[in-house]
Amino acid sequence: MFSAHDPSDIDRFFRGLTEYAFHARLGVVDPPLVDYVSVLLVRFLRNEAALPSAVASEAADVARLLVEAASHTGPDDAREKYRRIGDVTLFWSGLYPESLRRFEQRELRDPLEAYRETGKRAYWLASTLEPANAADERRLLERLSSDYDLCVEGLAEVRRIWGER
Repeated sequence: MFSAHDPSDIDRFFRGLTEYAFHARLGVVDPPLVDYVSVLLVRFLRNEAALPSAVASEAADVARLLVEAASHTGPDDAREKYRRIGDVTLFWSGLYPESLRRFEQRELRDPLEAYRETGKRAYWLASTLEPANAADERRLLERLSSDYDLCVEGLAEVRRIWGER
């Protein structure tokens, strides 16, 4: 029986939902990519701050992380900051894109497009900082960058399915 109080049940529920969205609805069968997105989803949904009202804080976090990653930090630290930027932008772009619209300003282009471009670039930069002995991780980060829009679409599909339940 499903219990909202048992973390393993919640994990299984969202992992199953993500797999269904990607595999059945979008026809994407890429286990490492889908696993990454499902773990990202569970991680963010468990974080009490990851609510639509927290988008301003997360957006500020992306800006701060961009500055920190570009500074003279070590490759491991920069890689994790770029990965975090990719994760934050993917989560918000896929599940709550309407929250990003409030950043629209006349002189700026579409904030959702800018956010997505930032996420794609961050995953790509993280992949370039991955050590030579971590080829699988590097390839996954490269796919997250190149298939970013597909992952956004997958998370949007998760939200639609979730709303049907």
